[in-house]
Amino acid sequence: MNTKLIIIGGSAGSFLIITKIISSLPKDYPIPVVLVLHRLKHVKHGFVETLSVRSNMPIVEPFDKEKIKPGNIYLAPANYHLYIEVAGTFALSTEEPVNHSRPSIDLTFMTGGYAYRNKCIGIILSGANKDGASGLKKIKDYGGITIVQNPSNAQMPTMPIAAIERTKNVNHILNSDAIIKFLLSLSKK
Repeated sequence: MNTKLIIIGGSAGSFLIITKIISSLPKDYPIPVVLVLHRLKHVKHGFVETLSVRSNMPIVEPFDKEKIKPGNIYLAPANYHLYIEVAGTFALSTEEPVNHSRPSIDLTFMTGGYAYRNKCIGIILSGANKDGASGLKKIKDYGGITIVQNPSNAQMPTMPIAAIERTKNVNHILNSDAIIKFLLSLSKK
């Protein structure tokens, strides 16, 4: 597999593992990473800066129609759905929340899986709802790789459990250190 896109979804309890992941990726990491994190919709500033302090790579909230480029970590903007287009660009939307969430992990996973097929990796982390479970299944259906944080390693296991149940044959169920090791191994291929 020649990975071209990594999408990571998380909600309650995922901040610590997210910061651990982004601080482990080297500044020359060759695969773009998209973070879809549930956060307060009224807080527009500060989150990118908080993550940037811990990251070796630039963290960007993408604009509509922005081209996806290697070497960046993209963060879904607060209160916007983040779609991934076949042209390798982002699209932003303020459509109704999905699974009580905007951004919806499901929508980003579904569109990223469709656009990147077997070159996409989807990762579900800790969370207290079921957002991401259907989208992760779509990534699997399109031939991508699916990874779920081990529910016993997650602060809030609801989202990982839902993803495992919905996707059926998840490729990998890993603790946080193993997820990082897997991501780092991709840059050596």
